[in-house]
Amino acid sequence: MRSLGRWLLWLLLAGAALQLFFLARIALMAVVDPQSTAFQRSEAWRIAVKSARRDGDWRWRQQWVDGGQISQHLWRAVVASEDAGFFQHRGVEWEAIQQARQKNERRQELAERRAAQNPDRPAREAKVVGGSTITQQLAKNLLLSGERTLLRKGQELVLSLMLELVLDKRRILEIYLNSVEWGEGVFGAEAAAQRYFNKPASRLTAYEAARLAVMLPSPKFFETRPGSAYLARRAGTIAARMGEVRLP
Repeated sequence: MRSLGRWLLWLLLAGAALQLFFLARIALMAVVDPQSTAFQRSEAWRIAVKSARRDGDWRWRQQWVDGGQISQHLWRAVVASEDAGFFQHRGVEWEAIQQARQKNERRQELAERRAAQNPDRPAREAKVVGGSTITQQLAKNLLLSGERTLLRKGQELVLSLMLELVLDKRRILEIYLNSVEWGEGVFGAEAAAQRYFNKPASRLTAYEAARLAVMLPSPKFFETRPGSAYLARRAGTIAARMGEVRLP
């Protein structure tokens, strides 16, 4: 029993040390721009391996710019598309998480029912939807792996609360806009603006910003489908909503 108690104590101390490490990293981001994220490093490795196997060119676009060099249209478009309550919540929207969980359960039940009715067909995995805020997305991309486990989700929630505690909303959104993925090896607003519109992020129009915002849930998918009717239609909807977003 004493041995078990010591192990539990060490685990608690290790967990507390990890949280302090994360907190220190986040505090540093208040004054120092993060040069890369955990997700970017993972993608860089994946792309490098793929390039080496195919003897292809290394394709990577990333450039940090100050928030003032990113069109206000894009700030508003991303909030309108990804997290309309961003400036009101404290990092986590518990109701949205619960709704997403219920929706995923329904989709899983439907997938299992279809598999039972058609046992000879390959089973299709149910699509998982999330209820993540912009802060949660940033927490995951900055510091965590892409695995889907309850432990990782719990750590994501803790990191989201830390981000909101230490950084203000504009800084969180500035880091997000500079680090989020916008295609294969395309990270940040400046790289996305150059990739899709051949112009700096500061000169994006309202409609261009809306198109970029709509790409965010599935950037690699929409990168290869620039003529998507859904992308154009959804961008028009987001452009119409952008006027409702008030930046602090």
